[in-house]
Amino acid sequence: MTTWIVFFVVGAYLGGSISSAILLCKAFGYPDPRTKGSENPGATNVLRVAGKPIASLVLVFDVLKGALPCYLAFIMGLSEFAIGLIAIAACIGHMYPIFFAFKGGKAVATALGAMLPMGWPLALALVCTWLLSYRVTRYSSVAALITVGLAPIYTYIYKAQFTLAVSMLSLLIVVKHRSNLIRLIKGQELKQTRLQQPHAEPAASDTEK
Repeated sequence: MTTWIVFFVVGAYLGGSISSAILLCKAFGYPDPRTKGSENPGATNVLRVAGKPIASLVLVFDVLKGALPCYLAFIMGLSEFAIGLIAIAACIGHMYPIFFAFKGGKAVATALGAMLPMGWPLALALVCTWLLSYRVTRYSSVAALITVGLAPIYTYIYKAQFTLAVSMLSLLIVVKHRSNLIRLIKGQELKQTRLQQPHAEPAASDTEK
């Protein structure tokens, strides 16, 4: 069983290290999201850089990076502790991807995906919290921080055995958002005022530099 845990943890980290934001933007001729907007390779920044369709794909892939390894581990009958480690590994892979010089995203979508196998009530509570927070504030970072702050409480209510693992995930995400917190305090954080066209069009000059 220990061998399976190691296999899943390593696999989750490597899978998490595949940045769909960077790869999809490159494939469709858009700038590297690490160089534009908030410089975060995640769905929200890809929305600014490349628009809705690609941002939607990024969101789906990032969710799957967390959901698939945790769901497979659940099917294999691994313990709650092991599944928690696998979820954390997937998020660390997204945050610090070995394939992209360890410069990754904030892992909010990946963490949500990792929590999906814990049950739909928990997932629904998290999604609704993020959407409501985002609608009110128009800050993706604020919505993420509110959601991960409440995640351990929701988990304790719905799936108490995962509370420690989710608390660790939440702490990781809060630490990863420290630059956003600084920008919020300084009034420099980017606010998403509309979900329409990307701010940057594909251009030959971007790829020729």
